[in-house]
Amino acid sequence: QILSNRIEEYVIMGELSLDGSLQPIKGALSIAIQAKKEGFKGFILPKQNAKEAAIVDTLDVYGIENIKELILFFNGKSALNKTTISLEQEIQKTLENTEFDFSDVKGQESIKRCMEISAAGGHNIILIGPPGSGKTMLAKRLPSILPPMTINEALETTKIHSVTGKTKDNFGIMNERPFRAPHHTISDIALVGGGQYPQPGEISMSHNGVLFLDELPEFKRSVLEVMRQPLEDREITISRARFTVTYPSSFMLVASMNPSPNGFFNDPDSPMSTSPYEMQRYLGKISGPLLDRIDIHVEVTPVPFEKLSEARTGERSKTIRQRVIAARKKQTNRFKTIVNTHYNAQMSVKQIHEYCKLDITSKNMLKHAMEKLNLSARAYDRILKVSRTIADLDLSEKILPHHLTE
Repeated sequence: QILSNRIEEYVIMGELSLDGSLQPIKGALSIAIQAKKEGFKGFILPKQNAKEAAIVDTLDVYGIENIKELILFFNGKSALNKTTISLEQEIQKTLENTEFDFSDVKGQESIKRCMEISAAGGHNIILIGPPGSGKTMLAKRLPSILPPMTINEALETTKIHSVTGKTKDNFGIMNERPFRAPHHTISDIALVGGGQYPQPGEISMSHNGVLFLDELPEFKRSVLEVMRQPLEDREITISRARFTVTYPSSFMLVASMNPSPNGFFNDPDSPMSTSPYEMQRYLGKISGPLLDRIDIHVEVTPVPFEKLSEARTGERSKTIRQRVIAARKKQTNRFKTIVNTHYNAQMSVKQIHEYCKLDITSKNMLKHAMEKLNLSARAYDRILKVSRTIADLDLSEKILPHHLTE
């Protein structure tokens, strides 16, 4: 039925129904990148996947709904419309239409400041406070102050979502940073990836974005322990009898928890009290090594009525994002010659020694804090990394004593 000798110039993919219509496929972006490498002229695939594949700009991408269109195209009886897309425009458009904004949050100025520092340096953060104090509300707004995705980050993230078949229906590319919030009943495999036919887990789905674990102690201990390696290495390796596969997982961890099982630890007005044993058992679910990998620990207190009823709106995410972008630019310049280090949270011990030098006053202050609070070596590194980020937000070349005290 097809007279054409042009078929060899195209990659043709799709799931064909009995009536000739096409169903979408998984991994369209990865296939398009490979097609470009192998020198194909074009890619013909189901219409639902066309935008995703069109990210590869040197490839002619045609989305079709029925096999009849393909036959007519190759027989020269009709033309197909080429799908084109501008990645920068789409990313910019998303930034202007964010669903959640920091201006919605009443009060909590110090917590917003912590979120800004966390976003500027890519630091993991844990929010500890009673129910209704705004932990989830703040966490959901973190992506709105993160810098826009670069083209490479957008491609990387889309590839992962494409493999699992979870790209957006109306638009193939991941044009905003992912925000994943798995429920605490999640299994180890669903979080880190794997299975009989290996799939990326939640930590890879939040690559270049945010992984939010609400009610951290409610997660199974085995699930939390399995996160220790990806938090350090920023990738996860899954080994099975027949294969080994490595998925990227460079995410920002945002966790939240109540200070006690009923949530009202040390509150004299609370109708419920918690025994010391219950407290110990509750907090014992989170291991020290995991908490050690979280750079910023912050206590969230309930918002007083005066703040809640205020008509004045807070600072907008757009304004905070400008400061975060300026701080990240400093970091990009600092690490431009170093592979796999783009922001402060990714610094190795060697880089911390090189870029986080302290003056005598700051050194003595840190020595006193280390001895008095009995801090670990990893905590020492974390303090220096966060101080470096605070200095970057201040656009300061050196870490000054007030950066360290904050």
